[in-house]
Amino acid sequence: MSSLEQQKPIIKGRGAQKNVRNRFFELSHEMRDDFLEFCAKEGEDADKNKTVYLETFPKTIVNKVKSPDVGMTYSMNMYQGCEHGCIYCYARNSHEYWGYSAGLDFERRILVKKNAPKLLEDLLKKKSWQAQTIVMSGNTDCYQPAEKTFQLTRQCLKVFLKYKHPVAIITKNALVLRDLDLLKALHKDGLVAVNISITSLSEDTRRILEPRTATIKKRLETVRTLSENGIPVNVMLAPIIPSINSHEILPMANQVSESGALSIAHTIVRLNGAIGEIFSDWIKKTMPDRAEKVLHQIESCHGGTLNDSRYGTRMRGEGKIAEQINMLIRLAKQKYFKDKMMPRLNTQLHEQYKEGQLKLF
Repeated sequence: MSSLEQQKPIIKGRGAQKNVRNRFFELSHEMRDDFLEFCAKEGEDADKNKTVYLETFPKTIVNKVKSPDVGMTYSMNMYQGCEHGCIYCYARNSHEYWGYSAGLDFERRILVKKNAPKLLEDLLKKKSWQAQTIVMSGNTDCYQPAEKTFQLTRQCLKVFLKYKHPVAIITKNALVLRDLDLLKALHKDGLVAVNISITSLSEDTRRILEPRTATIKKRLETVRTLSENGIPVNVMLAPIIPSINSHEILPMANQVSESGALSIAHTIVRLNGAIGEIFSDWIKKTMPDRAEKVLHQIESCHGGTLNDSRYGTRMRGEGKIAEQINMLIRLAKQKYFKDKMMPRLNTQLHEQYKEGQLKLF
């Protein structure tokens, strides 16, 4: 890191504090000291820090999930990249496949799949398609800020409703309540479940971990509103990061249970691919007093490395710290969710609605 880069202030409203090299590219670029010095003298910004939306044209929108420990069979993502800017996000690595950096590019270059609703409808109409729950946001958040402009998630929910097909949602944005009318209609036939991600009860922690997400207060209100309308809600306490939010497991579980959540799930943070470098750079700039401690504790959960791709252990970790975290989660489930359970979604109706309406014969 150059001397002038070290002096740069924290980039507000962003998680990553730099772009890292794309592993698929032979060449890379960097901010040179002489360019930074020129910008400083001229009073110009070396980096405009603007979000750009780029339309893409995929041929399919629903993906088969092959990972054995993710907990979903099919997923779909209307957007690639995510303006929420969560520093730990595993989806950052996928941005490299599109030719961008997993760092700031992931938050500022958002790829938009405007044909997603049409692609989804084409799939659900196929005679060969057998109904299984499709999860929106298997990679990036379907209710990120771009959704306010493009409304692709809302359009896709209308398709699911038309064909009576089960859908699950993962989000950390209160914007999901905009579509409460559609969620209620889907719920009448047991076709929807919502997973809300909550990683802390502290706004200070939330603000630096997930800079452009809904506040914790709004997320808890979202859990309550959905639950009051009968829509089943699971809360993702994910990821748990040692010495950042690991001490909040029981208070978080208590709060979300009181708000109406039917269950909780968790993962222990893992920093695969480019995320290790991005996270390490971020924590040394935002939490210099405990950066090394946190990094070492993360390593202790994954066999001495930040990068853990081992099925079966990558989500839950290993070692003493991981054992303590997993034990607290088990205690939280027993204490706050003993008599609660998420329902199975209805896969029986779709075959009768292949044409978008109930078959008479």
